[in-house]
Amino acid sequence: MLDTVQTIVGNAMLVVGAFIILSGAIGLIRLPDFYTRACAIAAAAGLGVALLIVGLLVLDPTVANLIKGVVAIIGQLVTSSIGGFALARAGYLTGARPASFTTPDHLADDAFGDPDESQRI
Repeated sequence: MLDTVQTIVGNAMLVVGAFIILSGAIGLIRLPDFYTRACAIAAAAGLGVALLIVGLLVLDPTVANLIKGVVAIIGQLVTSSIGGFALARAGYLTGARPASFTTPDHLADDAFGDPDESQRI
């Protein structure tokens, strides 16, 4: 009985993780601009891969797999969030235009703000 529940829960987590990654891939194609695409893929990578790893841990629960899984999940969450931020910042600094409905541009206000403010020490 416990093996059946473990198999169902593990497989369900694998399916949900794969669906989240698939939705990120669809978002990469369908979303309107670079920034929303970068956000979609970073969020999908972080959550989707974490669910895949947890699903595998449920299916094969050993101490060695738990340690590897925790390290992999922490590494994935850290690198996907930092990578998404770095991609968005690089896109902004190279002039990638946001969607026309994105207002206001707070980064432009901070970067090119008041000219008198740049002379302050």
